[in-house]
Amino acid sequence: QVQLVESGGGLVQAGGSLRLSCAASGRTFSRNAMGWFRQAPGKERDFVAYISWDGIATSYADSVQGRFTISRDNAKNTVYLQMNSLKPEDTAVYYCAAWMSTYYRTDSANYWGQGTQVTVSS
Repeated sequence: QVQLVESGGGLVQAGGSLRLSCAASGRTFSRNAMGWFRQAPGKERDFVAYISWDGIATSYADSVQGRFTISRDNAKNTVYLQMNSLKPEDTAVYYCAAWMSTYYRTDSANYWGQGTQVTVSS
């Protein structure tokens, strides 16, 4: 059974940092695109970041570009999201995502984690 398990969420003040981790189990994702989405209260789930299977290519939502960094460690089957200069509008449940290929979509994924709450206070 494939599982994506996020960790690292929490409460932080504006301007602070958090690092999210997503550990995959049940299969290896070393040849798959992976990424992060987020869903704020009352809003749809939005794309945040993507990383290619080899970690070379990345893509970010405009709202987080320059503040967030996605990375991965294929030996650990884990993807990370370093979030700096956090703003109250970054408050959301953050979901790890994986695709069944090397390609990604900004509107859907094949595998989802259960989500981790990030709350940024002003």
